[in-house]
Amino acid sequence: MLDDIMYVVCYWSCTILLYDKDTCRPLDAVIKVYGMKYPWDMVVSDRQLYVADCDYCIWRVSVDDHSYVKWLSTESTMHMFHVTTISATSQRLLVTSQDPPGLRQYSMTDGQLLLVVELPRYVWKLLHAVETTRGTFVIGHCGSHRQSAVSELSDVTRGTTSL
Repeated sequence: MLDDIMYVVCYWSCTILLYDKDTCRPLDAVIKVYGMKYPWDMVVSDRQLYVADCDYCIWRVSVDDHSYVKWLSTESTMHMFHVTTISATSQRLLVTSQDPPGLRQYSMTDGQLLLVVELPRYVWKLLHAVETTRGTFVIGHCGSHRQSAVSELSDVTRGTTSL
């Protein structure tokens, strides 16, 4: 949500729907993001929507003029990173992948990879992550025995980790 508008993405759609946040009624306007295939999650920061597309990318969409750009691609010939969920701080975007389980931190200023977080071996499936104000990461995950859990990763090396 931003201002009085709730933004909604639906899987298998290139459209972002807009709703009145108080009445939950749809607004006449929609945002079309041509090329977006499988939106799964979305956050807002600095009047920009960041949409996690399970097609290995993140879209940045302006809420003001509805312009958009494929902001970040996580697909390469060497390292496939299937974008699942995202969360944001004021300057950083935290991106999770379920398969393979992974956690990466990017600069929202220029899209540069800042950190690859090494996950404990007991993490079987990563569901979501947030960065705390102390610089630690709280993750929701399934453990090695397929049990759901929440863990805080506090012993994370700062700086860029090469892929």
